[in-house]
Amino acid sequence: MKYFDYAATTPPHPDVIRTMAEIMESQFGNPSSIHGYGERAHQLLRRARSGCAAAIGVKPEEIVFTSGATESNNFAIKGAALRYASRGKHIITTATEHASVYESVMQLQQWGWDVTLIPVNPAGVVNAQQVADAIRPDTVLVSLMHVNNETGAIHPIAEIGKQLKKKAPRVLFHVDGVQGFGKMEVAPVDWGADLYSLSAHKIRGPKGAGLLYVRSGVELTPLISGGSQEHGLRAGTENVALLVGMAKAMRMAAEGQADFARRTQVLRDRLMETIRDIPEFELNSRTEGAPHIVHFSYPGMKAEVALHTLEQLGVTISTQSACSSRSAEPSRALLAMGRDAACAGGGLRISLGDEHTEEDVALLEQALHQMVAQLRPLERRM
Repeated sequence: MKYFDYAATTPPHPDVIRTMAEIMESQFGNPSSIHGYGERAHQLLRRARSGCAAAIGVKPEEIVFTSGATESNNFAIKGAALRYASRGKHIITTATEHASVYESVMQLQQWGWDVTLIPVNPAGVVNAQQVADAIRPDTVLVSLMHVNNETGAIHPIAEIGKQLKKKAPRVLFHVDGVQGFGKMEVAPVDWGADLYSLSAHKIRGPKGAGLLYVRSGVELTPLISGGSQEHGLRAGTENVALLVGMAKAMRMAAEGQADFARRTQVLRDRLMETIRDIPEFELNSRTEGAPHIVHFSYPGMKAEVALHTLEQLGVTISTQSACSSRSAEPSRALLAMGRDAACAGGGLRISLGDEHTEEDVALLEQALHQMVAQLRPLERRM
């Protein structure tokens, strides 16, 4: 079985597993304790924070550890909205954001905040000028993803940040960086990002570990109260082994980013050509998208039928994003891109990792052709 769902999660790197196992065996202390066991755990946590900060070019004290990007996104959006509600109750985002951003914003809307959803073009990309034009005197936050988790579309984050800081420097800019880090160059400081979210398990690190970069001077209302951990912003005993594992995964991903992009881009381009040549498919990803994601639709065929057929043929891909793949609803992102219900309901995503080879892709291409041959007689019945 060949796994092509790296955008959902990645297999932890063997070096990361070994590092975490060593710490779990020998360093079980609570990093908040002041005895020797606690001090050793505290030093490991401090080094992990410094490593994560170095990987994205920020200061260690600007890193807040979380349980993953869903928590980081919730914290960035709700924490900023609650802290700066006196400035206004207007938030800007798009309809193509990850569920952890979109649903957080919709929850705030239910609580009385006003939300502007900026439209995207048919490629799934937002226009920087439209974002700037949507700014109002009561705008508190703009939240956008760097790379779309379904289609691989890349928002012009640097240009958006530049325009925001020029027009409204007090408006906070949050970037969901989950699908970009390790695949493309990232620079939260240069982008003018005030908040930046990451998750370890997308870059061959452990599940249950993530971070939120909070620019110095930005204040957030804590969502988890209790102890004074994480600069008083996120209470709870830190999982030292997971966080050290995340730091190691981030260092490896940052060091290997250029090679990853070069290798996967070649494989992605080849897959896109194959998909274009199959008449039953509609390609949703664009050439200028992220190097590791290919998204296409099989109109008239239920996505789960196509997925399970491919699995029987020896390859695993996904429908929509992992957080939405069990939903029968059409893709919110594809609908926002102007796709019809048939296309949005039959979306399939291939996502590549650092271990994939041309031989793996050839196997996937063969499986795609076999799938269509098997399902073609069923198309009009679905």
